[in-house]
Amino acid sequence: MALLEVQNLVLSFAGLEVIRELGFSVEQGTIASLIGPNGAGKTSVFNCLTGFYRPDSGRIHFNDHSILRLKPHKITQAGMARTFQNLRLFKSMTVLENVMSGMHCRTSTGVLGSIFHTPSQQREEELIRRVSEECLAFVGLLDKKDRHAGNLPYGDQRRVEWARALATKPKLLLLDEPAAGLNHDEKQELIELILHIRKELGITILLIEHDMGLVMKVSEKITVIDYGKKIAEGTAVEVQSNPKVIEAYLGSEDEEDLL
Repeated sequence: MALLEVQNLVLSFAGLEVIRELGFSVEQGTIASLIGPNGAGKTSVFNCLTGFYRPDSGRIHFNDHSILRLKPHKITQAGMARTFQNLRLFKSMTVLENVMSGMHCRTSTGVLGSIFHTPSQQREEELIRRVSEECLAFVGLLDKKDRHAGNLPYGDQRRVEWARALATKPKLLLLDEPAAGLNHDEKQELIELILHIRKELGITILLIEHDMGLVMKVSEKITVIDYGKKIAEGTAVEVQSNPKVIEAYLGSEDEEDLL
């Protein structure tokens, strides 16, 4: 059963098509990857899925509903969360505060409740704190919850972003180059965390990643795009030996890893 289905997606800037009649699906409960050379349009696809870009045409169905016209916070409410290639943390806030900030889409207390600290507002704030602490415990950072996010090592800052995304209670988690900037040991921990999220939380995962070793280890389905167009799709073994994929990566920094 497809949790996410994209059909005939087209996106252009100033007349230049960056996504060209793209179609793919992500089955519920799976780990899938969207890969391609630099400039292939991968992040643009994520921006369309999460409402940051509005495509020129096409269909995006998530959990059996069209999300094509929804704003980003509504898409998050619907159950889709993402991380970004470049960290987007509030570095002067604590780790816990960063995670709690991601749960605004799940709050129901209005402005008056916040001003007067009504009982319902207090109960909601306590729930947000508890869920945020659970997410920090899941990624191994609960003991650092009171530290400023900007003072953490880079790998831990990545985990804070993951915890914030998990706090929104997603059905689908989009990871934009999660291994960027990580060392070898941190990448191995990342692989374990990705698999742990799917196994323990039942969350479907779609990732963009340049580290082909990571992609091949975690992905059950891989979609390859080049110049915004799908050129291959299948398992890691099928994609790895596809002549079109090899040609698209020739001369790129990923060629050795791919072959």
